[in-house]
Amino acid sequence: MWLTAKRVARYGLIGFIRNGFVSLSAVLIMTITLLVAAALIVSSAALQSVLQQLTQKVDVTVYFTTNASDDQIQQLTNSLKALPEVASVTYVSRDQALAAFQARHANDQLTMQALQELGDNPLGSSLEIRAKDPSQYESIAKFLDSQQNTTAGSAIDKVNFFQNKAAIDKLSQIISTTKEIGLAVAIVFGLASLLIAFNTIRLAIYTARDEIGVMNLVGASNWYVRGPFMIAGVLYGVISGIVVLLILYPIAVWLGPGSQQFLGTFNVYTYFTSNFIPIFAIVMGSGIALGALSSYLAVRRYLRM
Repeated sequence: MWLTAKRVARYGLIGFIRNGFVSLSAVLIMTITLLVAAALIVSSAALQSVLQQLTQKVDVTVYFTTNASDDQIQQLTNSLKALPEVASVTYVSRDQALAAFQARHANDQLTMQALQELGDNPLGSSLEIRAKDPSQYESIAKFLDSQQNTTAGSAIDKVNFFQNKAAIDKLSQIISTTKEIGLAVAIVFGLASLLIAFNTIRLAIYTARDEIGVMNLVGASNWYVRGPFMIAGVLYGVISGIVVLLILYPIAVWLGPGSQQFLGTFNVYTYFTSNFIPIFAIVMGSGIALGALSSYLAVRRYLRM
């Protein structure tokens, strides 16, 4: 069996070298395919990072009356933290709210004068609530509405959910749509890549159709006939994967600073280097699997002759 495996591997390597132009075509096609796949991985990560940043900027704020007691605020805080939809609850005191208001209106002299004339702090404390998913804010708002008749709920002045509802719904729709589009694009490119690689490798097998016929006549097993072409397919995938990784590195270096300026916290170079091992595994694994599967399917026709 070891001798047979060595022969199959040697014949596969010889076939890969002998069919130089066809092998080069297959490698180029698979390189483009894997490059598109890698671009989808990076763009998907960038999109998820942007959506995550947008999600963190969306919240539901509960504003309390100025005479709300600490016990009422603490009671409502505990109730909110117990909800499975809630990711975090941040308390903002009256003094903190006043300081933030003064910072926002530092250049508005009229507003600052009016605030000084009031003498006392007109702002109440508040709770900033972040949900685990944007689609869950509505259920949190309904919970807050149900608390209106309770002791803690009587201290609520207003909830800004309905003012932010349009933005929250839009963000939820964007996240859902991008996931669906990303899945659809991945499926389409995967099928297209398989078909292109299949036809390219089929051309290489076509040039060796007479050899396959002779092997069948002398009683060679299907796996002995198929093996060299699958080895060649694996070589297509390995070489294509190496080329793609070599292309990706300078592109990631070039896009790094610009991507961070445009996308906020996401840096293409940082993502590529920190996730090199999974990217390497996906690119190389996809190339090997695509080449082997394409060769396996393409040679079936000639095994039935």
